[in-house]
Amino acid sequence: MQHILIVEDDIAFGTMLQTWLRRKGFEVEKATSVGAAVKLLTEPFGKEVDLVLSDLRLPDHDGLRLLAWMHEHDINAPFIVMTNYAEVQNAVLAMKSGAADYIAKPVQPDILLQKIKDAIEQNAQQSNATTQNSTTPNAPTAHNSKFKTQNSCSGKRLYEPSAKLTAPRHIEGKSEASRQLYSYVELVAPTPMSVLILGASGTGKEYVAHRIHDLSARADKPFFALDCGAIPRDVAASEFFGHKKGAFTGADTDKRGAFEMANGGTLFLDEVGNLSYEVQVQLLRALQERRIRPVGGTQEIPIDIRLVCATNENLEEAVGEGRFREDLYHRINEFTIYMPKLSERGSDLFLFADLFIRHANEELNRTVEGFDSDAAELLASHSWPGNLRELNNVVKRAVLLTRGNKITTTELTQAMGQIRTDNVLQLHDEDTERQRIITALQQTNGNKAKAARLLGVDRKTIYNKIEKLGI
Repeated sequence: MQHILIVEDDIAFGTMLQTWLRRKGFEVEKATSVGAAVKLLTEPFGKEVDLVLSDLRLPDHDGLRLLAWMHEHDINAPFIVMTNYAEVQNAVLAMKSGAADYIAKPVQPDILLQKIKDAIEQNAQQSNATTQNSTTPNAPTAHNSKFKTQNSCSGKRLYEPSAKLTAPRHIEGKSEASRQLYSYVELVAPTPMSVLILGASGTGKEYVAHRIHDLSARADKPFFALDCGAIPRDVAASEFFGHKKGAFTGADTDKRGAFEMANGGTLFLDEVGNLSYEVQVQLLRALQERRIRPVGGTQEIPIDIRLVCATNENLEEAVGEGRFREDLYHRINEFTIYMPKLSERGSDLFLFADLFIRHANEELNRTVEGFDSDAAELLASHSWPGNLRELNNVVKRAVLLTRGNKITTTELTQAMGQIRTDNVLQLHDEDTERQRIITALQQTNGNKAKAARLLGVDRKTIYNKIEKLGI
């Protein structure tokens, strides 16, 4: 039986969770403070605990202090944070300090149960991998699966301001959608299969293509990317296959094409759905024969490439309409990866936003630390139709506009103003107004001032609307 420790100072809520989880087959203990949780974890129960589910705001210490204490004492049980909607940014800090996940209150039981199962399963897989590694020569000695030092932190300083860190260029996220995405990447990367990456603009398709290359046997060979949407039809053959000097007007020197540049490595064709039908024929021939002939050349060049393509277009529909060759579609689509939208990646939104703040700080020489609670709430309420690219642009503008340490709703609203079209919650007809106001009030637990900020209107307007519409 798996063991869970609940740390929650709301006795009624904690008891309800304990009863519900016991019905789901878990052995559950609960504590109402960090001190009480530490005592339980130092008793025999601590050696059996498989997961800690903790509130952030506790009577004696912040919940992050408990997480730090666990790391200091090599307790590796996954830690899930419970937080109010407006405090979700604090949950992100917990995840940066080693928490497995977070869940917003009011808690949805099905979502919580899935997060618990995912966290325990992932921790077990990591523990097994560590145990296997420990059997190799000169490997570090492994601790018990629940007691090890991997990814430990001192707890004395849980969060350094973003501006003082050198930010990684990319992160992959911790949500279930992200884990599923990169499990497929790891599965297909070592194979020679052609991969088609499908997804909306701004979801990070080129990064995934790079990861496939980096995890493949061709990692030490070239990775060459070509944007098919930016190639004029009359020079497409030259871009793909190169040309010889004098082949056409303006061909003053020999040029190597994309296939030759990527020879031995990976060729990434972005927006492959934009290729003209004539170019599709030439591309198919090259893929079938594994040989190319530069424009104006007389000799063929053997090529060996791994092909990865991406598009935001429905290629099956394009095949049915005769705009894309069916034989080419099957040639490039030996394995398909679907990119999740940013709105489908849950808490990853704040991880990406934090990364983009750090990038903006480095680029603009700023020292912005994050979002205040109202701005975090506004950030979470937007649907982000432009995905990661939109989020990056908004965050960079917000960092530029911010004069303090935290981005507020003032700067964030200004930064979002250029692109917020579907989720600004502008008020139009009465039925739409009513539903959007009700939604905003639900998201803010009835706080009319916060609801007004979500809707992009002033408080006087929303008060008048609530009275007029009888909400």
